[in-house]
Amino acid sequence: MFSDPWVDFAIGAIRKAADIIQRVQREMVTPALTKEDRSPVTVADLAAQAVIGRMIAEQADGMRLVAEESSDPLRQVENHESLEQVTQFVRHVDASATPSSVCDWIDVGTAEPGERFWTLDPLDGTKGFLRGEQYAVALARVEHGRVVLGALACPNLLRPERPRSGGPGTCVVAVRGQGTWSRSLADGDEAWTRARVSDCRDASAARLLRSVESGHTNTGQIGQLIDSLEIGADPVAMDSQAKYAVLAAGGGDCLVRLLSSSRPDYQEKIWDQAAGSLAVMEAGGRVSDLAGRPLDFSTGRTLANNRGILATNGHLHDVLLEALARLNAA
Repeated sequence: MFSDPWVDFAIGAIRKAADIIQRVQREMVTPALTKEDRSPVTVADLAAQAVIGRMIAEQADGMRLVAEESSDPLRQVENHESLEQVTQFVRHVDASATPSSVCDWIDVGTAEPGERFWTLDPLDGTKGFLRGEQYAVALARVEHGRVVLGALACPNLLRPERPRSGGPGTCVVAVRGQGTWSRSLADGDEAWTRARVSDCRDASAARLLRSVESGHTNTGQIGQLIDSLEIGADPVAMDSQAKYAVLAAGGGDCLVRLLSSSRPDYQEKIWDQAAGSLAVMEAGGRVSDLAGRPLDFSTGRTLANNRGILATNGHLHDVLLEALARLNAA
C-alpha cells in the first residue's frame, strides 16, 4: 500500500514503544498510586524513547532523532531505582539492555534537527496515561522542513472515527502524497482503512476537540469561540495527538489549541504536532497556526514561527480563523 520504505520501520517502532508503555501501565499504575507519584510516567516515557532510540541508532542512514527526553535525570545517583526500572522494561525488547546502554539509547533523541530527521514524543498525554484515558506514541520523519511521514500509536483509542476508550488500540500512519490510514494497533494483519475528514460545513454543528488540561489551552477563550459560532455540542476533551487521529477519521470536525493565559509566550514543540498534523492534512483537512500560517518545522525543536494550532476538516478553517481574529481584536 505504501511506497515509502520507512513506513514499516515507523509502525514497528511505535508498536514496540506502545507495548512497553502498556506494560508499565499494567504493572505500575495501580489504585494505590498517589496523585503526586509520577514515577510510572517517567519510566514509561524514558523506556519508550530508549526502545525507539535504539532502533534509529541501528539504522545505516545516520538519521537523527529529535525527542523530548534525555537521560540526565536517570544518571543521577538518587534516581538509581528509576534507571533500574526503565532498564527492566526495555529488556522486554532487548534482553541485553544495561543501565548504561539504556541511557545511551535515550540520548540518541537529544540531537538537534537537521535537513532530515525523526522527531518523537514517546508518551504524549501523560495525564491521560495515568487516568487510563487517551495517550499516544508519536513518531514523524521531517525532510527539509516538511513532515513526510507520521505514525501514531493510540493504545486506548477504540476507533478513530468514534472517539471512545478501550479495545485493541489504533495505529494511524500518514505519508505525504499517499493519504492517511488506520488499523488495529494490536493486529498487524488487519487491513488498513483510509481515513478521511468529515464533510461538516456548518460551524454551529461542529464537533470541537480540545485538550483536557487547562494548562495546554485557553479554556475561557474556547468558550467564547463556541458562543460566537453558536456551536451546539459541548467540546470533546481528549489528551494527546489522539485528537488528530480522531479529526483525520471524521470523528471530530475541528481542533483548537489556544495559548494558555499562564503561558502566553509558549512555543509548540515539534514532536507534539508533527505526526498528527500530517495525518489530518493527508486525510483532506487543513492545519495552521492561529493566524492561518502553515506550521514551520524548519526552525529547530520548537515551532518558533507559529502561535497556537488550528486543525479542521478544511471546510471550517476560514470560518474559525475569522472567529478567532474577532476574539483577539475584541
